[in-house]
Amino acid sequence: MCDFRDAQGRAIDAGLAVYFPAPHSYTGEDVLELHGHGGPAVVDQLLRSCLEAGARLADPGEFTFRAFLNHRLDLAQAEAVADLIDAATARAARSAARSLKGEFSAEVNKLIDQLIDLRVRVEACLDFPEEDVEPFLAAPLADALDHLARQLSIIKAAAGRGAILREGATVVMSGPPNVGKSSLMNRLAGWDLAIVTDIPGTTRDALRETVEIDGVPVQLIDTAGLRDSADVVERLGIERAREAIKRADVTLRLFDASQSEPPTDAVDTEGSVIHVGNKIDLTSNFPQDTDDVIYVSAITGQGIDALKVRILGLLGWREEGELVYTARTRHLNALDRASWHLTEARGQHDAYELLAEHLRQAQVALSEIGGAVSSDELLGQIFSRFCIGK
Repeated sequence: MCDFRDAQGRAIDAGLAVYFPAPHSYTGEDVLELHGHGGPAVVDQLLRSCLEAGARLADPGEFTFRAFLNHRLDLAQAEAVADLIDAATARAARSAARSLKGEFSAEVNKLIDQLIDLRVRVEACLDFPEEDVEPFLAAPLADALDHLARQLSIIKAAAGRGAILREGATVVMSGPPNVGKSSLMNRLAGWDLAIVTDIPGTTRDALRETVEIDGVPVQLIDTAGLRDSADVVERLGIERAREAIKRADVTLRLFDASQSEPPTDAVDTEGSVIHVGNKIDLTSNFPQDTDDVIYVSAITGQGIDALKVRILGLLGWREEGELVYTARTRHLNALDRASWHLTEARGQHDAYELLAEHLRQAQVALSEIGGAVSSDELLGQIFSRFCIGK
């Protein structure tokens, strides 16, 4: 316990000064932490006094970057720090914490070690052609490649689920006026977010709300009813609705199940489409769910759980225990490249030069995940997106 004073000796606060000698700190360097009582005015005075004494403000992500440079974290773990800070759901936070602990990196490194072992055996055939080493490679080589492919597939699936948790998804409500888009939005959100009336054209601009569906962050967008309209404002809303549908991960195309059949015309979207027959509480005469259509009641909640399952399925989410690693696009790309090279290697049993090169390229791709192979430009992009300092 000590007093914090400015250059003139005036007391600013009383708190703790905690010294972490290297390498026993977050960055692996000598670190002094000052723990005060907080409050904007006190923190501002304390920070200003530190700067006057010769300190400087940390660059974005500088502490984590230093930890990476000092081998306290690999690159995947460093990215998991930012993902943990930005996690929108408890499940996403658990996934990021798992990657921060190094579980994702550990699984990738196991594959790298196996690849290195396999490369050594293949290189032996190239470097010592006079030795009889080919029988050593034949069947065991195929088995080893198959095992690597299976393990890589498991990691890719876990990383894919983690990417969904990290990035979330966009689900757009679409359809003509008065089919219950706003009511369904409210049901999925869990509260009365959108205004619901019997008057057509109530929704003009897109209404957005981020919710959790089984721990997955999903941005719901309620859009203007699609129809021909002479109202200038409503027409603008309809145009925005079409743009939102085009970019959506999943579009819920609603129709009134008590009055009409599912629409058959195509939807201009880059994502998936679920036809949702709403208002089944108004009729007892509606079919069973199919691969293309789900029947619900936004008023009573009937069919909503099945709709949620269908949405998550189209997003690629599968509930498989806790095997989920926070992953970014670059991780998934690296895993895809490694998988491609392993597939190519499988067909090169007689061409050891090509086989060795594909194994090397697979190793390079996997090594990029932890930062063993990385460019200064990539590092700059990653750490510049951190919050200030951390």
